[in-house]
Amino acid sequence: MYVVKSSLSDVDLKTVAEALQGALADLVDLALVAKQIHWNVVGPRFRSVHTQLDEVVDFARVHSDTVAERAAALGVPPDGRAATVAVGSGIGVTPEGWVDDSAAVGTLVEALGAVIARMRERIRATGEADPVSQDVFVRITAGLEKQHWMFQAENG
Repeated sequence: MYVVKSSLSDVDLKTVAEALQGALADLVDLALVAKQIHWNVVGPRFRSVHTQLDEVVDFARVHSDTVAERAAALGVPPDGRAATVAVGSGIGVTPEGWVDDSAAVGTLVEALGAVIARMRERIRATGEADPVSQDVFVRITAGLEKQHWMFQAENG
C-alpha cells in the first residue's frame, strides 16, 4: 500500500530509502548512546561533559525527525523501532555502568566518527538520486562534525 508516492524513479527511491533508513538508525542510536553516557559520566569534568552530551542528544533527536520526515515525504515509512535501530546502527557497543569523563569523551569521539563516515557515504550515494536528501545529509554531517571537533578538543 502506497499512501505517498515519490516522484523519484524506483531505482533512485531504493537508494535514497536505504540511506535515509540508515541515517535514522544511526541518529536514534547516537541519541541513546549520548544519553546513556550522560547519565553515567563521572570525573573532574563531569559538568562540562554532562552538558555537552545533552547537546548531542538534542541534535540527534531533531535530525532523526528530519530524516524520518524526509523518508515519509518520499513515501517510505521510517522505522525507528529499537530492534531496527540495534541492527542498523553503525555505532559500536556503549560501556555500561559509570564512565570516566575521559572515556566518555573517547566513546563519543568514536560514535560521532562512525556516524560521520556513514553520513559521508550517504552524501555520495544520494548525489544523483536525490539532491534534496543529499542536502539533508550534508547539513546533518556539518553539525555532527562540529560536535566531533568539540569532543576531540575535550581530550586534547
